[in-house]
Amino acid sequence: ANNAKVVVLPTIAFGVNTGQIDVSLCMNMNPSTQYAVLKDIVQVLDAQNIRKLVIVNGHGGNNFKQFIRELSLVYPKVFICSINWWQAADYHPIFDEPGDHAGELETSAIMHLTPELVLPLSEAGSGSAKNFKVEGLKKGWVTAQRNWPSVTKDTGVGDPKLATKEKGALFFDAAVAHISKFLLELHDAQLDDMYE
Repeated sequence: ANNAKVVVLPTIAFGVNTGQIDVSLCMNMNPSTQYAVLKDIVQVLDAQNIRKLVIVNGHGGNNFKQFIRELSLVYPKVFICSINWWQAADYHPIFDEPGDHAGELETSAIMHLTPELVLPLSEAGSGSAKNFKVEGLKKGWVTAQRNWPSVTKDTGVGDPKLATKEKGALFFDAAVAHISKFLLELHDAQLDDMYE
């Protein structure tokens, strides 16, 4: 049996929603605020000789890569990495059309975890979304922020109609298994010997 010790810090409930600022009560935490919060957390970990931090991200608007790069210079003894939970397992065998925001994947996961938060699927929107007109942005080799009220009618991107709690359970269990395996491997990893 592996004796990995994992400490779970409190969840930070707000994320980057700069593209949804016109959506009623959609809260936003600016990237600079996220960086300040993360820096404070890493400062404490460093002072307490905790050398590994895994950010488990639950929101597509968040992007921690640049923060990790900058913090590696400020706190070089703390290894920081980030996991997007929805990318932790292969969704292809489970979902027909996973979607991007409140589509089949996310809706299935919420149906599994907290079904009381999901309205009847008969009330769900189609998940249709507009795309950029400019080719580079449309093809994805140029990135920009989406203005969600201009892109969607209800912020849904991807059709949730095929979502089921069973699919959500399959995907959630697979994601948990992959993340758990990663945490065990990272626990055993020596920070001064991370490359092969």
